[in-house]
Amino acid sequence: MPVYADATLIGSFHWVVSDPNFGGLSGLELTPDGTGFVALTDRGFIAQGTISRNGPAIASLEIQAFRRLLGPTRAPLASDFSDSEGLAIGADGTLYISFEGEDGIRSYGGLDQPGSQLNTSPAFAGFQPNSALEALAIGPDGALYTMPERSGLATRPFPVFRFKSGVWDQPFEITRTGPFLIVGADIGPDGRLYILERDFAGIGFRSRVRRFALDGSDEELILETGLRTHDNLEGISVWQDAQGLRMTLISDDNFRAFQRTEIVEYRLTD
Repeated sequence: MPVYADATLIGSFHWVVSDPNFGGLSGLELTPDGTGFVALTDRGFIAQGTISRNGPAIASLEIQAFRRLLGPTRAPLASDFSDSEGLAIGADGTLYISFEGEDGIRSYGGLDQPGSQLNTSPAFAGFQPNSALEALAIGPDGALYTMPERSGLATRPFPVFRFKSGVWDQPFEITRTGPFLIVGADIGPDGRLYILERDFAGIGFRSRVRRFALDGSDEELILETGLRTHDNLEGISVWQDAQGLRMTLISDDNFRAFQRTEIVEYRLTD
């Protein structure tokens, strides 16, 4: 198995579901014990279910609920406003989802519950088209952290926006290095911010994961894959089992036959 600076590959699982609305998975959260999941598509659908493992590796996934995201009036979100990208789950079970297109965050009390009004900020007005709030994570204090896919310039750091106690601010930035763009985020049980990045090189994808303290300091490179090691990884969930930290990643197949929904797991070095 490949071994990287701080991550060892456990395995890769090819997830196939016959529902035509299944695909484009861009957000993922696992339960603290790794046996349950919530997965988000980028077309406004969300799935919840369980994971079975054979030893440390995934053997199967069972979807128990698959729902279309609703707006505040309980009507399904219109297609122009359903580019759901980032997913975070609060300690009370509230689902938080970031969106591109309308550039903001909605909260949900459950998969079949109506979404809140869009929570947005004037700071989002300058985002590039189709490059907005790809990543979303929630801190131990309930603060939400979100980042756009692009920073606007290759030499400009990625801004990190925080929503805490009803107020938006921008507490820090993340360095932008190389061709990688931000596509996912999570705050692990260790209290550190994990950033999933992607580079598309024409014939395939490369992925990178970095982690930071919650003030943007102490940057560590956790994983950087070669071209076509994995598919288009966009969702990340960091959790802990008896052996230590684990990282589960999921790919967006863009609803294309030549791509696949892949779930990849790595063991992390603390």
